[in-house]
Amino acid sequence: MRSKLLFGILLALIGVWASGCMLYRAPVVPPFARVFNNTSAPMNLQFRSTQLGAKRGEATSSSILGLVSWGDSSAAAAAQSAGIKTIRHVDSRALSVVLVYQAHTTIVYGD
Repeated sequence: MRSKLLFGILLALIGVWASGCMLYRAPVVPPFARVFNNTSAPMNLQFRSTQLGAKRGEATSSSILGLVSWGDSSAAAAAQSAGIKTIRHVDSRALSVVLVYQAHTTIVYGD
């Protein structure tokens, strides 16, 4: 009975992984390390017409052990933190320490 339950859980996890629900999706996917990770990536690939603007704002959400999380890493919160009215570009930063502490930061540029 127990082996059937474990098999069912494993099968469900494989299904979620195979569907793409466990993958990080962004225009540029930075490398990810399990011990320490601190990477940044753009959220837009239209660089020819990108003007960053005079202001830069950040908003972060964090998690411990994947059990509790807090914060607001929305583009709106990042823009509000710097008084940005017009968002011109958005970057994303991921921080992870041994999968114990994780943080996601949205960085917006604009005027």
